[in-house]
Amino acid sequence: MLRAVRSLLSLHLGCGVRCAPRAFLAAARVQVSAVQPRGPFLYSSGRADSGPAPQSQGKIHRVPDQHTPSQFDKKILLWTGRFKSMEEIPPRVPPEMIDAARNKARVKACYIMIGLTIIACFAVIASAKRAVERHESLTSWNLAKKAKWREEAALAAQAKTK
Repeated sequence: MLRAVRSLLSLHLGCGVRCAPRAFLAAARVQVSAVQPRGPFLYSSGRADSGPAPQSQGKIHRVPDQHTPSQFDKKILLWTGRFKSMEEIPPRVPPEMIDAARNKARVKACYIMIGLTIIACFAVIASAKRAVERHESLTSWNLAKKAKWREEAALAAQAKTK
């Protein structure tokens, strides 16, 4: 309920009391009565109050019960196995069904990417083993490339001197 910060004693509701640096212990012993909020918080625009603002309790925004699926949604519904063909998909579908199908498609896509990554790793390993058998390495490629650059630079220097 009370929190001491240097010489400022902060109360729970944002009220502050100044006291000496070590006097907050004595101030903490004082019982603080809890202040109850008196209703919803109202924000002021800086103008004079014209009375309480009317609140429209009658208008409630609801999520629609049905959703018209797009072509992409229909493909996802087919891919995840919700329906067997495009003709079976009704013109209006519950949004929960589309959300569940999208989540299932997301998981399937992640599994496919994991599988492709593992296959690519094995392909790189096999390629590296073949390169080792041919006595090829990045170091030898780098040295050959630099030797070629030096040779080209030497030829360019000879052409300039002539």
